[in-house]
Amino acid sequence: MNGDFHRDWLSGKFEEIRRRLLLALRQLDDEQVNWRPDRTSHSIATLIRHIEGNIQERFLKGILRQEVQRNREEELLPVCLRREELERIVQERFASVIETVATITDETLLGKQQVRSRERTNLDMLHQCAAHYSEHMGQIFYIAKHLLQERYRSTSI
Repeated sequence: MNGDFHRDWLSGKFEEIRRRLLLALRQLDDEQVNWRPDRTSHSIATLIRHIEGNIQERFLKGILRQEVQRNREEELLPVCLRREELERIVQERFASVIETVATITDETLLGKQQVRSRERTNLDMLHQCAAHYSEHMGQIFYIAKHLLQERYRSTSI
């Protein structure tokens, strides 16, 4: 297998997600990133913590074979974080993701990891992560647009 296409596409996709999340975050204040539409919904801060937990599990543990203990239930609990902290998480975690994807070997792309009691290739998991993070990015945009209304600036331009 020649994984160049996948490395290029995935690196570009994760960079786009990083860039757009930062553009959305920079429009908000600390109170807004911690706001929840209702008791059953997540805040932007919680969604970013959840993405961070997924990155740790799928990339650090699954691909790089580092010891990581993820507590998914805890990362989904409401917690107040400053916008600057969320920007740092997005910047650092996606820099790590992009570096990993850019340097991953074809052999590692075809390697396998356990994802919710199912064995999947790292390549399949990487594409799933791109979709998963994009879904949460959409939720973050929706919250930001709701809060900012006509002051919201699109991140797609």
